[in-house]
Amino acid sequence: MAHQAVLCGLIGHGIQASLTPAMHEREGDEQGLRSQYKLIDLHALGLGVEALPELLQAAERMGFTGLNITHPCKQAVIPLLDELSPDAAALGAVNTVLLRDGKRIGHNTDWSGYAEAFRRNMEGVALDRVVQLGAGGAGAAVAHALLTMGVGQLSIQDMDPARAQALAASLSERFGAGRAVACADLPAAMAAANGLVHCTPTGMAAHPGLPLPAELLRPALWVSEIVYFPLETELLRTARALGCRTLSGGGMAVFQAVQAFRLFTGREPDPERMLRHFAEMVGNRPG
Repeated sequence: MAHQAVLCGLIGHGIQASLTPAMHEREGDEQGLRSQYKLIDLHALGLGVEALPELLQAAERMGFTGLNITHPCKQAVIPLLDELSPDAAALGAVNTVLLRDGKRIGHNTDWSGYAEAFRRNMEGVALDRVVQLGAGGAGAAVAHALLTMGVGQLSIQDMDPARAQALAASLSERFGAGRAVACADLPAAMAAANGLVHCTPTGMAAHPGLPLPAELLRPALWVSEIVYFPLETELLRTARALGCRTLSGGGMAVFQAVQAFRLFTGREPDPERMLRHFAEMVGNRPG
């Protein structure tokens, strides 16, 4: 029996600009569901990741159906959960927690959200060699999606080389030896690549700028971004001006919400309607 009223929330740092609450509440309204979606912003509350146990307990006591989890909590939340879906366990990152019958069950809808956006918009691009910037929670999910979609070799670069190495090792274990490598020489990897995927906060409203030197981009590359606020980051603007084929972070934002809505409510969301709503909200934003 699907719930007739759903109370959900998002835990993360600096999330006031998130469009996730509006996406969930609007789709709930369209389905005749009383849906409330709250922001639990660590930054606004003056809290750090160490507050997670207390926040999860509070959400359970207040009757929350589930929580979305974003930066910097996607990995830190794992020890606090009772069960993980196979995807979340493989990725070591959780962005959706279901609170059911006293149990906390972790899922990952980021990877499938990214894969769906890519499938719809980047048909026919070459996937032999791809460079990915960022090996955090979102990066782990996107890398999983890219290898699932058939990328030949994924070269992962992170400000913390040990983190890139650990992600590459875990991916190669799942997808085959050498399918993912830690990037030691970014200019060389970019020169050999068909595409670039960006999974760091650089380019977000609070972190403006380019995540790599502009001279490493060239017209034959495709460029994919997971930042969606702003929708056109400096990276996408620079790539588009060169003539690169590009993919914004909007599709991933919508499709991870589509899947999370399905998990929270037990109902089938309408992805086209959610995409239209997202486009409308982004179009109406200042900046």
